[in-house]
Amino acid sequence: MKFKMLVAAALCASGIVRAAMPIVPPAPGVAADSFILMDAATRTLIAESNSDEPLPPASLTKLMTAFVAAAELESGRLSLSDRVHVSVNAWQTEGSRMFIREGTEVSVEDLLRGIIIQSGNDATVALAEHIAGDEGAFADLMNRHAEQLGMTATRFRNATGLPAEDHWSSAKDLAILTREYIRRFPENYAIYSERSFKYNDIEQPNRNRLLWRNPEVDGVKTGHTEDAGYCLIASAKRNEMRLISVVMGAADGNARMRETQKLFAYGYRYYETKRLHEANAPLTEAPVWYGKADSVPVGVAEPVVLTLAKGAEDSLQRQFDLADSLEAPLAAGDEIGVLRLTLAEETVFSAPLVALQSIEESGVFSRFGDAILRLFQGTPD
Repeated sequence: MKFKMLVAAALCASGIVRAAMPIVPPAPGVAADSFILMDAATRTLIAESNSDEPLPPASLTKLMTAFVAAAELESGRLSLSDRVHVSVNAWQTEGSRMFIREGTEVSVEDLLRGIIIQSGNDATVALAEHIAGDEGAFADLMNRHAEQLGMTATRFRNATGLPAEDHWSSAKDLAILTREYIRRFPENYAIYSERSFKYNDIEQPNRNRLLWRNPEVDGVKTGHTEDAGYCLIASAKRNEMRLISVVMGAADGNARMRETQKLFAYGYRYYETKRLHEANAPLTEAPVWYGKADSVPVGVAEPVVLTLAKGAEDSLQRQFDLADSLEAPLAAGDEIGVLRLTLAEETVFSAPLVALQSIEESGVFSRFGDAILRLFQGTPD
């Protein structure tokens, strides 16, 4: 019998009493001006405080510098083997240094390691000048990328993060940037896990000491100025779950590391990333009128991935809300309904349901038979 299909079913086996929702404690207190913990797969915020507040990002800025360089490499406008002339301006830049020399040429690959591992302001300015002509033009390029990524609480005035008026970002924006960096440029991101880099006979360790403390951490960047305090973006991966943490305005280097570890421990203990449905995999069947087939397999066009409290999957309900009176012809990919996932009667996810195959219109006699059947069933046209 063909009719509007509204199905609700527990994701656990039919007939089993649904488990009680798991009890999850509130996130731990974090001694910082701002922080965030994000599931990289879903952008779900597991914990946060003041994460939208624009703050001085110090050398966390260099993550965007490296992101822009990675985008230039991807486009073919830049090569790792390109030789970069070191200007007096770059050589004289204050703060942390790679110790490049004025008048020499350095490869882009070495400069990237000097930026990422050694947090060299001299290397950062040299690469910015090479890509955009001067640091101001490069900052404009950084801001354009930030706008494309949806970083709404960010404004860059330089490539290094040295103090400057109206130079700020937020913990949430920096988490978004980190997620996109890891997703788009995994080979470039791998540099962030390297523990040291030697240039000009000077070897410097990676400033992210979590690389030694936590084997699940594979990046990303420290920062510190008097105005910004001690800051740290970190990312860790356990099995298939990647978490991104941003801590801004901690009291000292140990505090930013300790508070980051606290966030990771909370996230991995109480939450999990669940891949619930694959793209283009049949979830149900929908009846079709006037077609060469009486029904069409239905699924989602994109994988369904959720961040859930551990144990919550047993209480998750799914609902297929399909359109009234589907009629052939149908094309694969046509939207014909909505998938809704609910927890405790609250919708936690929804996505279009699509036809997974095309259904051609049947012959005239078959269509006539369907019309008569619909008439007797009282199904509206």
